[in-house]
Amino acid sequence: MAATEQLSQFVRDALAGGHEAPRIREALQGAGWTVPEIEGAMAAWQGGGDLPPVPRPRPYVSAREAMLHALLMIALVLLCFHVTRLGFQVIDAAIPDLTEAGPPDTGSMRFSIAAIIAFLPLFLALDHRMARQTGPSDRQRRSQARRVFASVTVLAAALVLLGDVVSVVYAFLSGALTPRLAAKCALVAVMGLLVGACYREDLDG
Repeated sequence: MAATEQLSQFVRDALAGGHEAPRIREALQGAGWTVPEIEGAMAAWQGGGDLPPVPRPRPYVSAREAMLHALLMIALVLLCFHVTRLGFQVIDAAIPDLTEAGPPDTGSMRFSIAAIIAFLPLFLALDHRMARQTGPSDRQRRSQARRVFASVTVLAAALVLLGDVVSVVYAFLSGALTPRLAAKCALVAVMGLLVGACYREDLDG
């Protein structure tokens, strides 16, 4: 029997014997178990009163859900990229730079619009599907795939925000913070904050 299984079995037997959680934690710490190991074993069981200890639900891994979450994240990344790219082009048209010559590149704007039209329904459909599967039992929140992809998404959003702040500070110190650049940095910040806010609640599982 593995050490973690022995720990879990001990906690179950101790709870079944009517011992209180603080006493169990004290005994395990005295035996050399770490706090995360103890809390993980304690979280796996719930005292059942006159019943034996009841096992709590554990996180699970599903290849199908991992594939759907990966597709959802790819659609989100492409949406954010093309929305930001299209926003940059709108800002360039609204705040012209007199040093630039030639007409604006409308071809790239059309491509971004086409990409948004293609990926937005996919993202909304997948997001609605994931939200609908989250029932009263909150089963989806025990999905390891959901937690991993949410963590990666929030991390990427945080890195984008940090890079955006660095760009603004550097441009300000260099005297190159123009209204056009400020508007673009504001757009990037809004996109990063929206993405981070959408997935922040999924980090705790």
